[in-house]
Amino acid sequence: MFEPWTADEVPDPTALIVNDSLAKDLKIDVDWLHSADGTKFLVGNFVVPGMTPVAQAYAGHQFGGYSPVLGDGRALLLGELVEPSGNRVDLHLKGSGRTRFSRSGDGKAAVGPMLREYILGEAMHAYGIPTSRALAVVATNQTVRRQEPLPGAVLCRVASSHIRVGSFQYASALGVEHLQRLLDYSINRHYPELRSSTDQALDFFEATMQRQAELIAKWMHVGFIHGVMNTDNMAISGETIDYGPCAFMDTYSELTVFSSIDHQGRYAYGRQPYIAQWNLARLVEALLPLIHSDPDSAVRIATERLNTFPQRFESAWNKGMKSKLGFASDAQVSPEFFHRLLACFESSKADYTNSMRSLSSIARGGVTTVTELADSADFQTWKDEWNALLKAQGHAGDAVATQMDANNPAYIPRNHIVEMALAAGSNGDLQPMNELVALLKDPFVKRDGMDEYTSPMPADWEGYQTFCGT
Repeated sequence: MFEPWTADEVPDPTALIVNDSLAKDLKIDVDWLHSADGTKFLVGNFVVPGMTPVAQAYAGHQFGGYSPVLGDGRALLLGELVEPSGNRVDLHLKGSGRTRFSRSGDGKAAVGPMLREYILGEAMHAYGIPTSRALAVVATNQTVRRQEPLPGAVLCRVASSHIRVGSFQYASALGVEHLQRLLDYSINRHYPELRSSTDQALDFFEATMQRQAELIAKWMHVGFIHGVMNTDNMAISGETIDYGPCAFMDTYSELTVFSSIDHQGRYAYGRQPYIAQWNLARLVEALLPLIHSDPDSAVRIATERLNTFPQRFESAWNKGMKSKLGFASDAQVSPEFFHRLLACFESSKADYTNSMRSLSSIARGGVTTVTELADSADFQTWKDEWNALLKAQGHAGDAVATQMDANNPAYIPRNHIVEMALAAGSNGDLQPMNELVALLKDPFVKRDGMDEYTSPMPADWEGYQTFCGT
């Protein structure tokens, strides 16, 4: 499931941004990381004792079509680190050159998409959403050919692991023995509480499904759209990985798509829970030989368990929505009530992030600061019901507003702001990038003089698209 490999030589690497706080958490010597050897390490050209970089093999469904062999076509697993807490994490490169799994790709990455992954990972971490994080982005000072020549870069990121649904699809094709070994390893690494289980394959699937339900709900709460939810991009750890054509929604719409390659809207904002369940169906298909020796019984058992996903997702989504709207965790609030609010956003063409954040002003006895909502009769009706529900449960005033502000970010990586930061960074100016990352480290605290970061995407950006970078 892997092949030892060596990163391409980068004669003149330059560190663009290094995540010092993450390095300190990992007990990596920050001064050394900023040195010439440290920079070479971050592109895979300085191999420390004990490291054997490998390219991982996996399969995957990409936009519904199955590829039996995908793998790290432009990535390398440098090695694993054990954090002070005892957790094991991967140190992983993207853009480090061609591997056996590259097919027709060049194995390279450009500065812009790698900086995007840095920004998005840090934002998601600040929101409390499980995610991979970038340790550094290093310029190769080489040219990458895409639609136009672009400056090249290598990303070094950290994740709990890079074991994917596609990893199990690949192992299943290799045979039951390989599948069992991968299951044993995954349980030991990510679900040690299942070591004593007498039904490990099924319990592993259920635990993975629960983490995915909670992860997708958290994406939805902040308006995040992954953009390429292929089975090779779904980690069994429950973390967000592979920030490619991803973006945050401005104007609320269930059908929002930004990815330039998602022509049918398969991975639209509102479809993410359904795609998550579809991907999990592919995981449990791979696990069938370990669930029951009789194929028909295995399918029946797996289907029963898979069909609990919608309820799991709705429970996680409802829990988050209650927090966002100031309700106690045990409050009895119908999901339909939350959906009515979102329908108001959609019909009013209101900005999702600003609209959610503005509700705390109402809780404090004021009015919404979002013009589109102030002009909506449906929203006024909903607002009166909301206030009545809060009062009936004994929740109102500043305490409610404070809870809401802690769950509704004031700042997201606005698409036009991100693109301007990436463009500047690609041209050697990292100040806009650094300012954005600094702001997103504490995104729930509103700051004076930062209104430009809360402004929705300008009208002349209509039709905005994101790209996967390959």
